[in-house]
Amino acid sequence: MTSTAQPTMAEGRKAKPDHLGHVIFITAAAAMGGFLFGYDSSVINGAVEAIRGRYHVGSAGLAQVIAIALIGCAIGAAAAGRIADRIGRIRVMQIAALLFTVSAVGSALPFAVWDLAVWRVIGGFGIGMASVIGPAYIAEVAPPAYRGRLGSFQQAAIVIGIAVSQLVNWGILNLADGNQRGEIAGLEAWQWMLGVMVVPAVLYGLLSFAIPESPRFLISVGRHDKAKEVLSEVEGQAVDLDLRVEEIELAMRSEHKSTFKDLLGGKAGFLPIVWIGIGLSVFQQLVGINVAFYYSSTLWQSVGIDPSSSFFYSFTTSIINILGTVIAMLFVDRIGRRPLALIGSAGMAVALALEAWAFSAKTAAGALPATEGTVALIAAHFFVLFFALSWGVVVWVFLGEMFPNKIRAAALGVAASAQWIANWAITATFPSLSEWNLSGTYVIYMIFALLSIPFVLKYVKETKGKALEEMG
Repeated sequence: MTSTAQPTMAEGRKAKPDHLGHVIFITAAAAMGGFLFGYDSSVINGAVEAIRGRYHVGSAGLAQVIAIALIGCAIGAAAAGRIADRIGRIRVMQIAALLFTVSAVGSALPFAVWDLAVWRVIGGFGIGMASVIGPAYIAEVAPPAYRGRLGSFQQAAIVIGIAVSQLVNWGILNLADGNQRGEIAGLEAWQWMLGVMVVPAVLYGLLSFAIPESPRFLISVGRHDKAKEVLSEVEGQAVDLDLRVEEIELAMRSEHKSTFKDLLGGKAGFLPIVWIGIGLSVFQQLVGINVAFYYSSTLWQSVGIDPSSSFFYSFTTSIINILGTVIAMLFVDRIGRRPLALIGSAGMAVALALEAWAFSAKTAAGALPATEGTVALIAAHFFVLFFALSWGVVVWVFLGEMFPNKIRAAALGVAASAQWIANWAITATFPSLSEWNLSGTYVIYMIFALLSIPFVLKYVKETKGKALEEMG
């Protein structure tokens, strides 16, 4: 029986945890997976040209080494949810940390290009698992009143991971006197760049031993007393723990386990709302954003900028990425998802057009005139800014909100898979396309940015301020 002196469940939901600092620590530890996600996705940027020279691979082969990690990402993301339901969220984090660690060591010490590709696939498994388990765990342990703010830790950790990887790459390059293949303690600089990820990977694994298992998983395996301990730890003594456990159990029993079959309908194959989700995911990648994170050092070197400066510009771009992400987090609930998406599309189209114009002036010697070089650098930073303050964040918000409850999980899985595939397509084709016509490549990305505007205007509905039950 609940005494009349105890708070209602609604009051408990609004209560501040007794140890908010500890809750923030738990969330930050889980978000380390996001940090590794960003770090591993971007660190290869510093090694591209060195790998080309070390193993004498052409653009097509090089692209496959860079992009093949995304195959592992897709597999890891697809498997993470089911594994987590069987062995727990913490165990999945530990597996991801182990995969990251093994991948870092193997990538730093490859004996052939195919060997390097295998280690990148293994790292991809870890990326995919971390990309799924981090947000899921944070949502399950965060106090309801703080869920939105704590949930943003994952995206913040990703963009910080990207920035730190570029800063570390730049530092290592300077230690090697600006030579990506320069030796430091018996290894080439690019090997150190890939190997340094051992440090955050091990830290992620150690932190996973210091945080509690998700109360939702504990309840699903019948460990109710332990679940109450965790709920008390993260939500505070003001919450009626018996009622909270009952609430979670009721929600789990009433959940519809969506399947791929639920997404089918009509002549178009998928339901219209599923196609819209796929469209958002694909447009997010087809504007060429990952070129900025996988190939920016190579890109700037190809137009005459020295390696040290090209690495520095990669770092400054990642700082702009953080700034844009903060702007999006501040405004996504104020002005809405659609306005941000439209602002971002227009801004990206202008920036990409300027980059295309600047790269069209590339000389036979492979350099840009001073004016065009300055325009290219400024436009590249504005492109990343407009992406980060719009499509970088709002697509994930849309995908989490736009689908009806009945199909949300399955539809989100399909949309995320489409995103990995589009990411792979851009990553795998850029080296060959840039050799064909660098300016023309950016025209293609600009066209996709422009096409995203009528797509959003015609098909995408605003989800700001609507309950999830209203969607679809």
